[in-house]
Amino acid sequence: MILGKAELVANNNHKSVRSVTVSYPWPSVIRLNDYIKLPFQKIILTRRNILKRDGHKCAYCGRGDLPLTIDHVIPKSKGGDESWENLVAACLPCNNKKGDRTPEEANMKIRIKPYTPNHIMFIRNYVGKVEDTWKPFLFH
Repeated sequence: MILGKAELVANNNHKSVRSVTVSYPWPSVIRLNDYIKLPFQKIILTRRNILKRDGHKCAYCGRGDLPLTIDHVIPKSKGGDESWENLVAACLPCNNKKGDRTPEEANMKIRIKPYTPNHIMFIRNYVGKVEDTWKPFLFH
């Protein structure tokens, strides 16, 4: 902002950046004057990201106090693939109970519908909370 490369859109009223003689508002939302387009980066399908997406809880029983594994909703032996829509976090007892069957065959109800996450979800997890000043710019 000082160099003129960005402008302040919203600031945090509870904080400021201070020098010996000047106090600047603490930026919460800025707008870049020149934008360099970067290629869209997909969220990589990893065990860690699946656990984050599912809130570190079992997709079948909802427990988060047991060690978690990754479960194929439709088993690979029945044509299931390695995709966001087919992988969920599962505790060891639920994963063993389900075995090489679909949730319907094992008479188990899946609590969450697996989905491909977006970057907003990971920003929320990383930051902890989304500030009110960010909402008009994130949730269109």
